[in-house]
Amino acid sequence: MPKLLTDQQAISATQAWVKSFIIGYSICPFAKREWDRGSIYYTVKRTADIEYFLEDLIQECERLDSDDGIETTLLIYPEAFVTFADYLDYLDIAERLLIEQGYEGIYQLASFHPDYCFDGSAPDDPANYTNRSPYPMLHLIREESIERAVAAYPHPENIPERNIELTRRLGLAKMQALLSACYQAGQ
Repeated sequence: MPKLLTDQQAISATQAWVKSFIIGYSICPFAKREWDRGSIYYTVKRTADIEYFLEDLIQECERLDSDDGIETTLLIYPEAFVTFADYLDYLDIAERLLIEQGYEGIYQLASFHPDYCFDGSAPDDPANYTNRSPYPMLHLIREESIERAVAAYPHPENIPERNIELTRRLGLAKMQALLSACYQAGQ
């Protein structure tokens, strides 16, 4: 994971990942609509203070509460959660905080990390790349938007299996190259 100099570089690398991988390979078939509408909000968080990150997560929920033009938010942590284990600890706390703050059923968190590894999966399984991103991040999503999108999509329950099959068919080298190319877009 290259060291970033600016927030814009982190955002550019993340946007490249969303466009080239998430949308380009239809990992999330609902992302293109929001990309085209310009309703994805990107924010970079830099600190070593977990309390700050948690406060900021709630501020991003409040931003979504007050701005209907934002459909979804990506909170990018380019210098935090270097280990996947530390990231999972943070994710657990963040999910509990959303419940405590009354956001359960309103917003949902999706998790992404450069070293994402599904439980029981080998670290070099290409399927892990469905949740590998240029930097650790949380994806804050409106629950009602998920419900609407899933209701209009034929067999949404097949999306994860399709993504696993796709990434494994493309192979580890291709997955690594796709992620690596995102860093270049951020430079």
